[in-house]
Amino acid sequence: MKRLALLALAPFAIAASNPATETQHVVEEGETLNGIANRAGVSAAVIAAANGIQEPYVVQKGQKLFIPRQRSHTVKSGETAMGIANRYRVPYSALRTANGLKSNGAIRVGQKLIIPAIAPERTISRSIPATRKTPYFRPPHGGRILYGYKVRADGGGHEGYDYAVKAGDMVRASASGTVTFAGTDPKRFGKIVIISHGNGWLSAYGHLSQITVKKGESVKQGERIGLAGQSGVATYPELHFEIRKDGKPVNPKGRLSSR
Repeated sequence: MKRLALLALAPFAIAASNPATETQHVVEEGETLNGIANRAGVSAAVIAAANGIQEPYVVQKGQKLFIPRQRSHTVKSGETAMGIANRYRVPYSALRTANGLKSNGAIRVGQKLIIPAIAPERTISRSIPATRKTPYFRPPHGGRILYGYKVRADGGGHEGYDYAVKAGDMVRASASGTVTFAGTDPKRFGKIVIISHGNGWLSAYGHLSQITVKKGESVKQGERIGLAGQSGVATYPELHFEIRKDGKPVNPKGRLSSR
């Protein structure tokens, strides 16, 4: 019998691209806002604010993101902190905080100030997508099912699907949600990702060779969350997939849509 171990181990992520020097980034397949922010060296919240993205910070392939970069300014004679803040269109309080200025905002000629990465003023849509009580699930992989869902009355059996995969195949989020675990289950499933879809719904993806998301990251349905493999107790490459509601296993049959 296979059972999930929801461990609290340190997660890790693998970079898909390198937007480290860009001021505009086009989202590639499998990328997430947190991953882009980590590689860009700019807060995900700042990038989200600059592009009108609301939590859970979902981005789509092909979407163009403005990445506000931190700049610097050398104080010239006659300049004031307030004037510099206005020039760069950043809040005066943010400028003071970034540079540790005193409450009177005193600066000196030749002083190098950090101009914090704040989104430029713009009109931003504040609409927030509604959360469904029951999420739509899609197959996390296109391979054939090696072993199906077979749960007995005594609690034994098999609590999900095992998909035939090739090592390195892309594994996708079955539904949109938030990563609650991205690490290693040493007992059975090896490298595993668990996603919460709200209202008690979870999905899990085991035997991965690599994990490409991290705990707390928001993912969209169809987005890459890892690469297939045979970590843990697996004699060949396979993907173990489960759906759970309020901690109890749910038969994926009838839940997985091709939409």
